[in-house]
Amino acid sequence: MGSIVYLSLGSNLGDRIENLQSALKKIASISGTITKVSGYYETEPWGFETDQEFLNICVSLKTDFPPLTLLDQFQKIESELGRQRSNQKGYASRTLDIDILTYDNICMQSERLTVPHTELENRNFVLLPLQEIAPDFTHPQTAKTIQQILASCIDETSVILYENK
Repeated sequence: MGSIVYLSLGSNLGDRIENLQSALKKIASISGTITKVSGYYETEPWGFETDQEFLNICVSLKTDFPPLTLLDQFQKIESELGRQRSNQKGYASRTLDIDILTYDNICMQSERLTVPHTELENRNFVLLPLQEIAPDFTHPQTAKTIQQILASCIDETSVILYENK
């Protein structure tokens, strides 16, 4: 049967398109079936300063794995694709970031993972691509659709549909 999980993927170091495409292949090979992928969006960094723009996408994944197992799989993929984690607080540039946004209608909080993602409602770089693949998804805590959340989001960072030139 499987659970429906929405993911956000981002990259701002190296070949951003290749990083995201490689991540999609790895996710599909070990984590489940990818049912939808949004367009690619070029976005300003959120929460820190850098000149390197991000490419972001959202993905719908059908999986039989529980949330923490998925988190382990995604962190392994991030590492395999060159992400280096530091002990510093805050955000930084990265080759790849995979965030679990939602997992069915589950609400969970642990030391390692909070679902739905705590910043989901505050990030246009997540909401715009998520709206593309799941406009009617209802947030399990607020009962608002992604369209409603996006309409009230105050994030002003630039998010532009990316056309590979």
